Amino acid sequence: MKPIFLILGFISFGLGSIGIFLPLLPSTPLYILAAYFFSKSSPKMHQKVLNLPIVGELVKEWNEHKVINPKAKILSVIMIVLLMGISIYFKRSNLLVIILLTVIGVSVISFIVTRKSYRV
Repeated sequence: MKPIFLILGFISFGLGSIGIFLPLLPSTPLYILAAYFFSKSSPKMHQKVLNLPIVGELVKEWNEHKVINPKAKILSVIMIVLLMGISIYFKRSNLLVIILLTVIGVSVISFIVTRKSYRV
């Protein structure tokens, strides 16, 4: 299983890195996923993900305490609403796409806001 986890870790890490530049690809959750896969396959790469500037601390907080800090929550919700709103605006004619985007957006926002904000 180690080689599979290693490959999945690199795929997640690569997609997370692309997500920094593409607003529709969420980088932090992909880095969290990469950290999980690397924790099962490569301690060196796992440490590399945890030491990343900016997102490394967010990944550590999630891995250790299942916490999303309030600033990250606010920024995430704003970005989701903004990006989903823009997408819905440009896809006005397709009701199925509007419903799908709304359900995805509400689901992700619900998940984010119901997570702990601080360590207990």
